[in-house]
Amino acid sequence: MSDCDILVIGAGHNALVCAAYIAQAGYKVVVLERRHKAGGAVVTEEIVPGYQFDLGGSAHILINHTPIVSDLKLADFGLDYINLDPLFFAPFPDGKHLTIWRDLDKTCESIAAISPRDAENYRSFVNRWKPMAEGMVGSFLNAPTPLNLARYLVFGQGFSTSGLENLQELMKGYGQLLRQSFAEPHVPAVIAWMAAQSGPPPTELLSAPFALWHPMYHVSGMKRPRGGSGMLTQALQKMIEAHGGQVVVDAPVERMLVERGRVVGALTSSGESYTARRAVVSGAHIFTTLKLLGDHAPAKARAAIEKARVGNGFGMMVRCAIDELPDYSAKPTASSDRAPGFDAASQHIAMQFICPDLDYLDRSYGDFLAGRPSAEPAVIAMTWSAADRTLAPAGKHVLFLWGQYFPYELANGEHWDVIAEREAERILAVLQRYAPNMTRDKISGWLIETPLYLERELGLHRGNVMHLEMSVDQMFSLRPAAGFSKYRGPVPGLYLTGASTHPGGGIMGAAGRNAAAALLHDLTRNRVW
Repeated sequence: MSDCDILVIGAGHNALVCAAYIAQAGYKVVVLERRHKAGGAVVTEEIVPGYQFDLGGSAHILINHTPIVSDLKLADFGLDYINLDPLFFAPFPDGKHLTIWRDLDKTCESIAAISPRDAENYRSFVNRWKPMAEGMVGSFLNAPTPLNLARYLVFGQGFSTSGLENLQELMKGYGQLLRQSFAEPHVPAVIAWMAAQSGPPPTELLSAPFALWHPMYHVSGMKRPRGGSGMLTQALQKMIEAHGGQVVVDAPVERMLVERGRVVGALTSSGESYTARRAVVSGAHIFTTLKLLGDHAPAKARAAIEKARVGNGFGMMVRCAIDELPDYSAKPTASSDRAPGFDAASQHIAMQFICPDLDYLDRSYGDFLAGRPSAEPAVIAMTWSAADRTLAPAGKHVLFLWGQYFPYELANGEHWDVIAEREAERILAVLQRYAPNMTRDKISGWLIETPLYLERELGLHRGNVMHLEMSVDQMFSLRPAAGFSKYRGPVPGLYLTGASTHPGGGIMGAAGRNAAAALLHDLTRNRVW
């Protein structure tokens, strides 16, 4: 007798979203997770006593473009989102600073204080590219079929001279596009550094869309679940269980069970087997999925998928328990305004961008290409406890520092377990140039997440938080490989979700929602049995 209708391997946020939609449709679902807690790379844990650290993604932006939270009624299961405004704050070595607010006018006022000309350029940039960015949102929320891609990315732009001009711009690297769009280095540095979070460097051809997404930040804003990023996945788990499903933790899958050429279940490392009446969904990395299939994966399919590029990692995180918030020389805390509704300076609510210009980002990436940690990494500082006091004891705070670029495999043969603290200190030193009070003695405890740690702990091959590189040749209908972009696996009975599938990484949940739609479509037409 089968254990469930649908078995889901992995409890990352996309897998949980997929399971939640299927459970809501009335099917019995079982989710197997290898770690002691569901959530994958969207999880929060008390690493330093009294401090809540996210282990993976922290800023919830992309999911705000989806109906997932309302569809699944996640507020009923404890998800309490805090709206954060401003979104981004950037100090610069010349003493200037700018702030990106959700409100476009307010943002332009901030930019005008350092460059009136670029305030006008910024407004034009947002207005020009917003329709295309909205088309990208539509394409992400649907399977990447030729019809859907044409509907959202081609016909949505119309056929005009301006459309052809836009196509020419799309073929550029976002570094080139931004240098041509603005007069001074400050605004391009902010937009480029956020675009770089997806992986492709500013110089990569056809990477312009990662910068052209920027107008959507003024639409979606940014949120944080109260209690930490992992409260999203905890709410998803509760929702699944409320609908009769089960999430089993400490249950690493050793291999998939295949009978008569069809995936029917999974065997855990403890020897326990789980079987499904209708289908199995893998939310694991696509390379992990192939490993679990073993010899059952057809040779042609395996060859196609194994060509997908994981890359050499690209970043690392230092998570700190701190005694006080960063005091930026460009905007000292004592003279700061307060963010509406928060008893904290506005810059501490925002993601704090340390990237002075595009040349700096290019040099950092050059080190990465040479197989060495960036000598001067670009950094994002996040002090979420300024907006959510549940994350740290009274009077204390959390500080998360994301740095790029840091290769998984080092050219000089050094090992990450040996150099982790050295590189963490390097990232901290970059912050100290802009916030001199952030000295090592202000940190009472920390967690260093190197590319190797990300692979070991979160199952992110070679430390790539996007699973696969997010270059244009691995997006849309080519993710994870041609012929496998519609969430159906290489063996009958197997479905795919997670960052290895369209639309890729980031806390969005679209891959989970789209996979559920594909599976439910097949179930209602008796194509799965």
